[in-house]
Amino acid sequence: MSDLSKIREEIDATDKEIIKLLEKRIGLSKEVAIDKIKTGKKIFDKGREIEKLDSVKNIVSDPANASDIAKLYEQIMSGSRKIQYRILEEEGQSMLFPYDIMDEVPNKNIKVAYQGIPGAYAHIALRQFFGTDIFEFNVPTWKEAFNAAANGSVDYAIVPIDNSTAGSVVEVYDLFNEFQVYIVAEEFVKIEHALLALPGTKLSDIKTVISHPQGLMQCKKFLEGHQDWRRKTCSNTAISAKMVKEEEDKTQAAIASVEAGKIYGLEPIATCINQEVKNTTRFVVLSNKRRFLKSANKVSIEIETLNEKGALYNILSPIVYNDLNMMKLESRPLKGSEWNSRFYCDFEGNLADSRVRDALRGIYEESTSMRLLGNY
Repeated sequence: MSDLSKIREEIDATDKEIIKLLEKRIGLSKEVAIDKIKTGKKIFDKGREIEKLDSVKNIVSDPANASDIAKLYEQIMSGSRKIQYRILEEEGQSMLFPYDIMDEVPNKNIKVAYQGIPGAYAHIALRQFFGTDIFEFNVPTWKEAFNAAANGSVDYAIVPIDNSTAGSVVEVYDLFNEFQVYIVAEEFVKIEHALLALPGTKLSDIKTVISHPQGLMQCKKFLEGHQDWRRKTCSNTAISAKMVKEEEDKTQAAIASVEAGKIYGLEPIATCINQEVKNTTRFVVLSNKRRFLKSANKVSIEIETLNEKGALYNILSPIVYNDLNMMKLESRPLKGSEWNSRFYCDFEGNLADSRVRDALRGIYEESTSMRLLGNY
């Protein structure tokens, strides 16, 4: 038998001993969880874990191994906490507030807010998701759409949250911290920008192009071929089309949807000008009620943590531990706290699934704050 084979045999034998001891430790961790449920103590005791890691380092016979073994123990303790969080959920100590389950989002005789004017991509998303048997309520800003949903003046609001080319709509993410609203659904709209101008306008006539900053960004390559054009921004792509129509200036063109051009009497002088053919914007539907779809398969949360070693890892690890797939992580500066961040996270799952509830419990316990934004 080779030396390597002998070493591997010893490793296998050692692993068997380790597994027996780990099983014993898991049993003790479960007893700790039951005791903490009875006494109301928190699962995560940071002071106790620091003391434990220090004692582990002192026990190690070879100081060169102290750091590596301490890191392994961090993982062992992290795993123990996750087991204890699961026990909390099983014992009915859920951190989730009550919520209503619905089969589908209503699409008749309801009032829905969107930012912009008819022909805007938000308006297209609204029609695509809700249809036309609703009362449409357009507002100038995303903040007003959030506010309308939060105060109940509309049943729902629909806002863009990210784009496959330009990335996240950070202003919308920030608004979640200002308003108590919940995501109940999402809708994807294929973005096909066109250069719209007054009838009879030629490409050579254009001197100024108007659009929303995202529209300009998504058509960057096209615009690089027209460096002499002045770029002008507005609050919405459809509004840019309306401006071109109202100002009756053939030197101006708008970047918006072909649908907006039809509404405001403009003609497309260039189509599909966004650099990415597969350009899609994801919109979310907001409500001030905790209503989640029975068929939901995505969870969105807002979390905060301290800016210290391992904090974000500890917060997100319950997602992996429970065999769930994290789909998105967005960070935003935390106002009034230099270099600290608020995180927005999407992962696959349904609140009816115990793994999702276990993961949320772990995230809640490990973070300084957590808010469930929706299950849709």
